[in-house]
Amino acid sequence: MATPDTTDSHEQLISTSVQTGGTDRTDRTNRPDETVLASHNLSVYYGEERALNDVTIEIPENKVTAIIGPSGCGKSTFLRCINRMNDQIDGCRVEGEFTYQGKNVYDEDVDPVALRRRVGQVFQKPNPFPKSIRDNVTYGLEVQGKSATDEDVERALRGAALWDEVKDQLDSSGLDLSGGQQQRLCIARAIAPDPEVILMDEPTSALDPVAASKIEDLIDELVEEYTVVIVTHNMQQAARISDKTAVFLTGGNLVEFDETTTVFENPAHSRVEDYITGRFG
Repeated sequence: MATPDTTDSHEQLISTSVQTGGTDRTDRTNRPDETVLASHNLSVYYGEERALNDVTIEIPENKVTAIIGPSGCGKSTFLRCINRMNDQIDGCRVEGEFTYQGKNVYDEDVDPVALRRRVGQVFQKPNPFPKSIRDNVTYGLEVQGKSATDEDVERALRGAALWDEVKDQLDSSGLDLSGGQQQRLCIARAIAPDPEVILMDEPTSALDPVAASKIEDLIDELVEEYTVVIVTHNMQQAARISDKTAVFLTGGNLVEFDETTTVFENPAHSRVEDYITGRFG
């Protein structure tokens, strides 16, 4: 098998990150960072197996942070630490701290359900409920004991760039929508309770390129109101949409975290360059 030309591969990734950074994103990236999420010496174990190793990172508010790395390096485990979804996994143990607005989310007085109201999540595969479009959107409010109005539904669907496509079929099943529409419905459901952070775990991996592009455009709009943390296997996607990129490699190690353009143009670690250029991973 021929050895890939890693120089050309690296140049292609650099070109992707530079060409797609429009004026709005440049202005956003150049804003001073204000930390909203941070981990300090964070390690996660599943039984005796360590999934994350001593991760320290500060994630800025109202920016897109991409988490990239090969399969099994701890990306999704890290994401689940933010809203304590790892609590649902038997045998999972967390050491160190993860703070949201300066408060350790693992303190005994933190209610995980209340935390998840502030930190919404969108998963890899669209997972609308077998309910109407309207009921999918209002679910997040109703489980909090809040009454949902038509204005709430419209606001969330507009926020997910779906309103114009479904406004005349709100009583139809969410399962009748296309895959891309279903994922945007899940985003509408996530933002309906008005969280401050949105977590996305490979939200476009199950979508066709056109639907994926719509999600990427939507992320660029969402970040004006929310902090977005996205796990992706697609390095070109990370280069297109994110302001910051964190690179996790084998052993659950955070190897590099920096401005996205820096990570793709001039990574500080040879292991990161090897991963970006396709030498492994």
